[in-house]
Amino acid sequence: MGESYYREGEYEKATQIFKKLYSKSPFNTSYLSRLISCYQETDQFLEAENLLKSKIKKNPKQGFLYVYLGYNYERQQLKELAEKNYNLALSSLDKRASYGGIISRVFKDYNLLDNAILAYEKVMAENKNANYSFQIAQIYGEKGDFKKMFESYINLVDKTENYLSLVQRYTSKYITDDSENEANILFRKTLLRKSASNPKDIWNVLLSWLFTQQKDYGKALIQEKALYQRNSTDLDAIFRVGKIAFENKSYEEAKECFDFINQTSTLSEEKIAANLYIAKIAVATNNSEAEKLFESLFNEFGKNTQTLKLQVAYADFLTFQKNKPNEAKAILENALQFSKSKFDKARIKLKLGDILVFTGKYNKALIYFSQIQTQLKNHELAQQARFKVAQTSYFKGDFTWAKAQLKVLKGSTTQLIANDALELFLIITDNEPVDSIPSGLKQYSKAALLAFQNKTQQAIDTLSIINKDYKGQPIEDEALFKQAQLFIKQNQFEAAIVNFEKVISLNPEGILIDDAYYELAELYKNHLKNPEKASEYYQKIIFDYSSSIYLVDARKKYRKIRGDKV
Repeated sequence: MGESYYREGEYEKATQIFKKLYSKSPFNTSYLSRLISCYQETDQFLEAENLLKSKIKKNPKQGFLYVYLGYNYERQQLKELAEKNYNLALSSLDKRASYGGIISRVFKDYNLLDNAILAYEKVMAENKNANYSFQIAQIYGEKGDFKKMFESYINLVDKTENYLSLVQRYTSKYITDDSENEANILFRKTLLRKSASNPKDIWNVLLSWLFTQQKDYGKALIQEKALYQRNSTDLDAIFRVGKIAFENKSYEEAKECFDFINQTSTLSEEKIAANLYIAKIAVATNNSEAEKLFESLFNEFGKNTQTLKLQVAYADFLTFQKNKPNEAKAILENALQFSKSKFDKARIKLKLGDILVFTGKYNKALIYFSQIQTQLKNHELAQQARFKVAQTSYFKGDFTWAKAQLKVLKGSTTQLIANDALELFLIITDNEPVDSIPSGLKQYSKAALLAFQNKTQQAIDTLSIINKDYKGQPIEDEALFKQAQLFIKQNQFEAAIVNFEKVISLNPEGILIDDAYYELAELYKNHLKNPEKASEYYQKIIFDYSSSIYLVDARKKYRKIRGDKV
């Protein structure tokens, strides 16, 4: 009750309650702190002073009481008396360092951050086993002194390497993907200084982590190679950098990582895992040698349980890049015969289902997807299968069943699946026919199927019909937006720009407006190499669409184009 009154600003009522609580429990510092605060909020500074002085007289060893008393004077603008008591609190640590933690916390609670740091440092000077670098780093962060904050975090790791993941987590609040960001520069310089004065492997680990955050995967690889040459235990860290580079479409740097593993490792599992990504990179970069690469890998490693993921990737390539679904289907049906793990079987069935959808055999695909859901309940693969069920039902025009599946997936623990489910759910609900009047949703789902089947031109033509027949209806902006994305796939950038601009002019309040502005910015930045024009669209999101999911990314890219220090 007292806490409730205190939070609501009813300090007179809170005072009475905390008085009673404190009289019953005079050693409870929480009650004491609240009572003093209540006195101060009601201008009863003398009451607070008398209470604290009597407390100090009884317990002179409790140095934190001087902080309370000093702050009571500070509230009255009595600076000299305040400083005198703060110094008494700090001096008390010379004899009783054990009170350092509480004295520092009270200083911090009163936003007396410099004194809080001094208190922690005094304790650490008195007791070599005490380590308050983490608390000191956090205070420097609050002060905006990033240089000293990073020094404290690095000192913490220097003393105890077990703090590495904790330091990475807290440091990541300040680090961005911009290598010219002030915090990034300070962190890098601090690490390099530490590395020069006290060489340790952990500094290479942190530098690699920093370069990975900045998407400088080549530099991260250099650090990981240095570590590997000093301690050739495993290649997991290099694999991790390569995987992150691949996921961020930095294919050249990713290939460097996987080539190194392939050339260095003596373990067939590692070589197969690396070559799987080398093959995926060949597909992603439209390498004409991709098919030969897959064949050479199967000649080297065979088609067996060790190469199942490679076989799934090959089947995907044959179907969606080479239009050879029957050949792909035969490979996967054979793989099902010798796969032992239920998870491997599920991955194979997921891809088999995709191939069946590609060939228009929806019901058979649905059987595979449903089997995965039954056999792997609540697993991520089961959630993927449920989304495939929804997507296939949508392609078939069974929107009711699709919505039922998507409703469940909106709460998926896997963010990517949840986002995809929500997007498809909104497309259906926003464009469903009303009173049996055609809305164009059926034709739109057909275009989506054609796009899935890699029949890009047919999808574009279908969307053109929707744009003509359903002009002015809700489906129009969806069709224009989807068509623009397909135009980009075909390098028809001017046509894509026209479509995105139509989406914006159709309905300035529409849900796709910020998406259109972001796509335009990315198109000008990445494809047309026109950063000035890109910055206009990023700026539009920053100033006009502050609730957009693209806001953080747009701000970052806008500042990078301008050359700002973020």
